Amino acid sequence: MDEASEVRVRDWLPRTTGLLLGTLALATAFIAAYVGALHQPHPRDVPVGVAASDQSARTVLAAVRDRTNKIKAIEYADPGAADDGLTSREVYAVLSAAPDGGLVLTTASAGAPSATDLVIQVLTSAAQQARVPLRVTDEVPVAGTDPRGLVPFYLAIGYVLGGYLASTVLGISAGTAPRTPRDAGLRIGALAVYSVVLGIAGAVIVGPVLDVWHHDLPAIAGTGMLAAFAAAMVAAAVQGWLGVLGTGLVILLLVVLGNPGSGGIYAPEFLPTWLRGMHRWNVPGLATDLIKSAVYFDMRSIGWPLTGLALWAVLALAALLGATRIRGRRAIHRARP
Repeated sequence: MDEASEVRVRDWLPRTTGLLLGTLALATAFIAAYVGALHQPHPRDVPVGVAASDQSARTVLAAVRDRTNKIKAIEYADPGAADDGLTSREVYAVLSAAPDGGLVLTTASAGAPSATDLVIQVLTSAAQQARVPLRVTDEVPVAGTDPRGLVPFYLAIGYVLGGYLASTVLGISAGTAPRTPRDAGLRIGALAVYSVVLGIAGAVIVGPVLDVWHHDLPAIAGTGMLAAFAAAMVAAAVQGWLGVLGTGLVILLLVVLGNPGSGGIYAPEFLPTWLRGMHRWNVPGLATDLIKSAVYFDMRSIGWPLTGLALWAVLALAALLGATRIRGRRAIHRARP
């Protein structure tokens, strides 16, 4: 081996070793996160609404709580407020007394079929033990074309993955950090156009192509545009500051932790404690919640998911411009003779 070859090997070996070790760490984390979070879900504190004045329903829920922590009663000032809590996705079901002396359990299976199934199972058993008739009605049913309620999750993951991949491709072809504000503007514009097209494509697929939903397709498309753009901006910002290392961090945040922590496959109350609240701030979780709200629930349920995704997009855009100003200028100076 000549001297030039030895130099190339010395340069290649540390870089390749580092990349492979980083990939190994991500793959191991992926296995640990998915298997650890999803192999044996333990539901805890699944919220069920009840009016404070409804003594019969409150008594049943209190008795259930004494036996198990799977269900947690959320008290509302009156029955109307409890119903609003159901349609705004604060609770998965509402328990109330019926005029005939029995109980009525009103569910919203579109929020999470696994959660409503659990609530029905636990409260049906409790009603039987108390010898009280229980009638179950589904106020916000999941679509018959998506009986397990997983389409919002997979659609959200497609949007997020698409945004991340688009940013990564541009980073590979043009450099992770734009060198000038003009380059940054072109990259942001390209990702924005891409996100619009991907948002529309996703809505068309779940609508006319696969016939999953027949309504709210513009809302689905708009949700997809925002989710894809937020993911693309987050990836571009992290890669802009950290380069190749940033790609691994983005995968960790958006895929390794983001997917199981989104509350899409299982309701958040079924996940381990360290993942339980993640859906309220990570991009996949916010996108999943926003799609569910757009398709099934009323406008009150979209507030935080919409705001959260918009914040991610704006903050990441500002971070990308910061990377352009600092790292981009450094790259220009290094390139000058």
